[in-house]
Amino acid sequence: MKKLIVFDLDGTLAESKSSLDPEMSGLLHDLLAIVKVAVISGGGWPQFQEQLLSNLSHDERLTNLSLLPTCGTKFYRYDSGDWKEIYSEDFTTEEREKILSSLKKAIGVADFKVEKLWGEQIEDRGSQITFSALGQQAPLVEKMKWDPDLTKRKKIKAILDAFIPEFSVRTGGSTSIDITKRGIDKAYGIRKLRDLLGISLEEMIFIGDALYVGGNDYPAEQAGVISIPVKDPNETKRVTQAIIACVSDQHPEECR
Repeated sequence: MKKLIVFDLDGTLAESKSSLDPEMSGLLHDLLAIVKVAVISGGGWPQFQEQLLSNLSHDERLTNLSLLPTCGTKFYRYDSGDWKEIYSEDFTTEEREKILSSLKKAIGVADFKVEKLWGEQIEDRGSQITFSALGQQAPLVEKMKWDPDLTKRKKIKAILDAFIPEFSVRTGGSTSIDITKRGIDKAYGIRKLRDLLGISLEEMIFIGDALYVGGNDYPAEQAGVISIPVKDPNETKRVTQAIIACVSDQHPEECR
């Protein structure tokens, strides 16, 4: 039987930069009552607080929840009524400067013109640097139109891979590219969950919308976890309902 269900956040539990809706919040609350849950996302800790935690019931079930912002480069657990940071794989000053200069150069080489920005285009999240093509606060409708087939971000990623091969570069969300230390990605977060929670990879399920090669969810599948690709939060709801049913022993054979 599965003991840990791991979710991506943006595009999986909620629309990009949006809060959980009441149905998803209720499903996660029900799931936390019967199994451990983790969320790994490219978003930073403030995004987790705003999108996820502010929309979940604050009760004892949160002790079953592990949070891994910035693609698993940080880890938080709930303890004594508060969230405690377990680790943070931050960049050095030299690493940060190299990534930022290379990212700005890559954007120029790719030569994609953006008519309007909504907020900062490049965000330093300590352990991850994220490029959001239209800005961090861009409306979802605009983000969905910008790069629906990943062509633009794949071009920028290819340039970055040549400029900074010592770092991991992954596409995520609908307009973003995440840069972390090499080997510090969602596979790293999955292995940390295994080690800190004492749950084997075979006892986990990962659910995400970027499980394609080069996507920031893909390393989770590479780590050896059974992975379920979803196209949006509505599909995640259906998958979660099925998991709740089988983990609750209604259809246990489906969880094996």
